[in-house]
Amino acid sequence: MKRHRLAAIDIGTNSIRCIVVEASGSSYRILDDEKETVRLGEGIAASGAISEAAAGRAEQAISRMAKLIRGLGVAGVEVVATSAVRSADNGPSLVARLEAILGVPIRVISGEEEAALASQSALRNFDLQGQRYGVLDVGGGSVELTTAQGAIIEEHYSLELGAVVMTERFLRGDPIRDEAVARLRRHIRKQLKERFGNGKLRLPLLVGSGGTITTIAQMVLAYRREELPAVHGMTVLRTEVVHILAMLQRKPLAERKTLPGLSPDRADIIVAGVVLVDTLMEFFDTNALLVNGRGIREGVILQALERHGLSGQTQPPRSWRDGVLEFGRNCQIEEGHALQVARLALSLFDDLAVPCSLKKRERVILETAAILHDCGAWINYESHHKHSYHLIRHAALFGLSPREREQAAQVARYHRKALPKKKHEPFQKLTEREQTLVCRLGGILRLADGLDRRRCGAVGRISCELLGRVARMVLYGADDLTVELFGGSAKKELFEKAFGLQVVFGVQTDGHRD
Repeated sequence: MKRHRLAAIDIGTNSIRCIVVEASGSSYRILDDEKETVRLGEGIAASGAISEAAAGRAEQAISRMAKLIRGLGVAGVEVVATSAVRSADNGPSLVARLEAILGVPIRVISGEEEAALASQSALRNFDLQGQRYGVLDVGGGSVELTTAQGAIIEEHYSLELGAVVMTERFLRGDPIRDEAVARLRRHIRKQLKERFGNGKLRLPLLVGSGGTITTIAQMVLAYRREELPAVHGMTVLRTEVVHILAMLQRKPLAERKTLPGLSPDRADIIVAGVVLVDTLMEFFDTNALLVNGRGIREGVILQALERHGLSGQTQPPRSWRDGVLEFGRNCQIEEGHALQVARLALSLFDDLAVPCSLKKRERVILETAAILHDCGAWINYESHHKHSYHLIRHAALFGLSPREREQAAQVARYHRKALPKKKHEPFQKLTEREQTLVCRLGGILRLADGLDRRRCGAVGRISCELLGRVARMVLYGADDLTVELFGGSAKKELFEKAFGLQVVFGVQTDGHRD
């Protein structure tokens, strides 16, 4: 299969980002993701121009990225420049200097184009069907916002409220005074009212991207004392943003640089960024912020794929299930067995849902784990349940949050071999409620896997009836089900422990019941 390597560079007000991908078939993978903080917007509010020091930092970063791109054998490069370059008096001259280094043209895009790129990335990464939401990208010089309903984009907006510019204009002191924060908040509200009017525009969800957003998420993770492989797909609540802001306001710059989750090179501008996000969530009556760890630079990559005739890579899966199946096929799962195990597991789940108070999203976690339970065999059959855990945990699964991915990964990990134990470090890090869920769903999956022991789909269907503390399961099929009955009996221990039930099997084949 032919592979195409493409690169996208986003020259922003605070940093320059370069992403390199390799596209093949119906997907693409990231080969490299480079970032350099150059602060092109430094002093621009006062002087109207990009300083020579900032321009020099940009040239050094672009020179290194150009060498990286050439070394990786990239066939096409898309470069965009945003707020600082388009607003600076000497923006065109800097563009010419950087183009001479890169050897490719640089597009200086409008704020509305930035918003469109962020929206394209959001729609590719998240299932937003039926939801009312906004797409927010917070940069150093400007803030882009898109209002939308499902896949329907309503309007793109760009506001000159970036974290670097707002810091220089309002928050120069150290420590930052409460009066300065209040002035910044009044300025943001005034800009929002001028753009959106006094009528209440409700956006229950904001999908956010940019360094300010990912930094907020990293700080919230540290506050929660949670460990996730990435913040992409994480949901942050308004109450958590309020808490982070209150904590940041109390600390001088030197202390902010030591805070968990906060990069020292962003410590000076983070307060302005969090004030902005908090004010936006208040203004739009937003309770949840969904973190998109990709944003504008992914939007540029998606445009590059379209321009190179690789538009198949730009389309998101139709549903979370399609995304799971696509990932499983990339890992060369035995699809017939995976779908049979999922079918049996979901049948058991549905019979147990009401009496055992199982929730709708828990069904999604179970189905994900069932389809992907053997994906680790792609690496090595020995201990493939452990490989499955790591693959699922780090997979970019459309429509699943990081916590749901972690839970699905642990459910898949326990489909064979050892039962969950407190000494297993990933399991130990789960909350008590999550541990109970993993044991229950893992018990269902483990049993369902045993019931397809021959991997030929011999069990046509299964029913489960609770009789006191007994779960009577009847297997139906046209063939002799002795092997399946043995497989299920050998793998029922976790189910029995998790639900506090004794499993008793019955078999009905060709109209005869045992």
